[in-house]
Amino acid sequence: MKNGLVVKDNALMNASYNLEVTEQRLILLAIINARETGAGITSDSKLEIHASNYSKQFNVTKEAAYKALKSAVNNLFERQFSFQEETKRGIGTVRSRWVSRIKYIDDSATLEITFAPDVVPLITRLEQHFTSYQIIQVAQLTGKYAIRLYELLIAWREVGKVPQIRLSDFRERLGVEVDEYKAMNHFKSRVLEPSIKQINEHTDIIVTYEQHKKGRTITGFSFRFKQKQQAKKIEANRDPDTADLFTKMTDAQRHMFSHKLSEMPEMSRYSQGTESYQQFAIRIAEMLLQPEKFRELYPLLEKAGFK
Repeated sequence: MKNGLVVKDNALMNASYNLEVTEQRLILLAIINARETGAGITSDSKLEIHASNYSKQFNVTKEAAYKALKSAVNNLFERQFSFQEETKRGIGTVRSRWVSRIKYIDDSATLEITFAPDVVPLITRLEQHFTSYQIIQVAQLTGKYAIRLYELLIAWREVGKVPQIRLSDFRERLGVEVDEYKAMNHFKSRVLEPSIKQINEHTDIIVTYEQHKKGRTITGFSFRFKQKQQAKKIEANRDPDTADLFTKMTDAQRHMFSHKLSEMPEMSRYSQGTESYQQFAIRIAEMLLQPEKFRELYPLLEKAGFK
């Protein structure tokens, strides 16, 4: 799946929902499928996910992939989520299903997903506030709360810290039900700490948390995280100096400089059609993952302030 870039509006990143790991993975694959095939997403789009893609992306057996796709027909169709929407009359809470239609084709082991109308703008409306990340970052996360926590964290990637979140809001965003893990020691040992352990082991960030109290009662949490040092990728035929510089660009820098490059006149030859600066920046961020494109764009990166 090329670079497997997942892009979501921040309203969806901060939404409250409870999806199992397989269901979250299927949603991510559907988003990537629409972007990489160029098919786009509308409320009528039928997005295909093949069991072979699921198996390869998440390193599971074909049998596990078949089971995930087949069970999604019933389970994913019933799932709902809620998010905050700003309107001229104020901020409202929206409740929606994830999908309006879903079909499993047994003979080809293929799942067809059509997103619900309220989901579509949260995946395609990139002119406002959005967050992107590569699916490889969550591919090895096996806890449903770990995937959600990772998304909540990287929505704050530019500053590297998440301000205090009230406990009740935090539980809702992670998808912890009201009657689950009521005792704080259970919440921390079953939800929070295992999620942080998985994120620190398998993703591109290292995270720590701080608990906030009112008296003796924990009322919320805040988080700090930093980017891991990228593993070096050196090719024999690549210029040594450029290769060295390439390995020093963190994901945070890549996203920051992609926004700067998107507004430079010299980048006009790379733009496509009527895409917005934000959409263009997302594509540039993908380009900067490719050594040859990084090398090609390096003079402009220097001009934008990259050292």
